[in-house]
Amino acid sequence: MDTGCVSYQKPRSQNDYKDLIWSLAPLVLICLVIAGIASQCSFSTGGPKQGKIPDFNAKAALTDDAHLMSFPIRLPALPDTDPNKWTPNSGSHDTITGNGGGDTSTVGYITPEGTYMQLTQSNATVEALAKKYAPSHSSTATGTQQHGGHMWSIYAEQGAEPAWITDFGDVRVLIKGAGNGAAFDTLATAVGQAQPLPRD
Repeated sequence: MDTGCVSYQKPRSQNDYKDLIWSLAPLVLICLVIAGIASQCSFSTGGPKQGKIPDFNAKAALTDDAHLMSFPIRLPALPDTDPNKWTPNSGSHDTITGNGGGDTSTVGYITPEGTYMQLTQSNATVEALAKKYAPSHSSTATGTQQHGGHMWSIYAEQGAEPAWITDFGDVRVLIKGAGNGAAFDTLATAVGQAQPLPRD
């Protein structure tokens, strides 16, 4: 039986901000509940905080590499107390294949500013290291710097992390990362002044 009642719905032109807020409120509430369950959301008045840096024993890793690798391995003496602390956070081995290739030993560090720096030691040639790690995999240096008694070839490109490579004669060393100029200077000087670790 038709009662003649018609449901009333406001025309869109009469909707205001209150209607919009009431429409979005359930969606926002659902998102907050999901984020809370997943523990992916937190609020901090001081802004984002750096997460815990993974523990990595660079001295033990490089000492092991000195026994395993066929080339000298150096442990750079970097600041290990705040506020200038360099924190080792990772390590790896790799093999560069092809002409001039060889084995690599890599340790990653977090600088006092919170940026990542890579130290790679290898028996590969400078050209092979540049093709593997330099911006655009280019073997053409864009400049040089003298640090720790060694001349470093610089491979830089706009918008990419620069790489520095030097030849110690019996080993090639590469440093690369998002650090500032002072970070490159510190790491280059430290590894240049370090003596090879004992191999036995």
